Amino acid sequence: MMNDKELTQAIETLKKDSQRKFKQSFDLIVSLKDLNLKNPEEQVEFFTQVHSTLGRKRKICALVGGEMEDDAKKVFDTVISVLQFDKLQKKELKKIASEHEYFVGQANIMPKIAATWGRVLGPKGKMPNPKAGCIVPPKAPLAPLYEKLQKTVKVSAKKSPNIQVLIGTEEMPVEDVADNIKTVFSQIIHHLPKEQNNVKHGFLKLTMSKPVRIH
Repeated sequence: MMNDKELTQAIETLKKDSQRKFKQSFDLIVSLKDLNLKNPEEQVEFFTQVHSTLGRKRKICALVGGEMEDDAKKVFDTVISVLQFDKLQKKELKKIASEHEYFVGQANIMPKIAATWGRVLGPKGKMPNPKAGCIVPPKAPLAPLYEKLQKTVKVSAKKSPNIQVLIGTEEMPVEDVADNIKTVFSQIIHHLPKEQNNVKHGFLKLTMSKPVRIH
C-alpha cells in the first residue's frame, strides 16, 4: 500500500510548485498490468465515494417527467422535462452533455431518455447509471442523491490499462487529498482480479504538472 509520509510529501511538493492563476485539480493515475481488457470480466468500471469533498462542485442534470419536475428543480443544477426532449437540437444536447458531470434519470421514462440522449451521453459515459444511483423512481428523495454525487468518482479502465480520476484540488487540506487518494486507490485494488498484483504504478499530478510517482 501507499506510504503515508511519502504521499503527504508528494502532495505538499506539487502544491508548493503550483504557480498557476487558476485552481488546479489533483488527478490520481494508476497504471495497470496483467489484464486482458478484451475480456469484459477483467475490465474496470465502478463508482466510489470519498469521505469529505472533491474540492469543486459538480454540475448535475436531472431528466424527469412532470411528476418529478418541481422537486427536481429544488435540488439539481439543471432540470429538463421529458416534454422538452423533442425541442432540443443536437447542438443543445451536446452543450448540456459537456457542461454536466452526472445525469439523473427518472426510471419510468428511461426509454425516452435513451432515445433522445443516448447518442450524446453514451459515448461520453454519462448516461444515467444505476451503479451510481442515477436512475430513480418518481418519488425518490433527491437531495441525498445530489450530495452523494458531489463526492462520487467514476473509475474506468475498459480500453486502456490506465485509470485517471479527479481526486481533489490544490486548495484542499493536504490530509483531505491524501485521504481521498487512499480511499479511491484501495477501491481500485479491491475491484482488480489480482488486486495489488494488477497495479504497475501509481502517480499523482496537478492539472498542469508532471506526474509524481506515489506507488
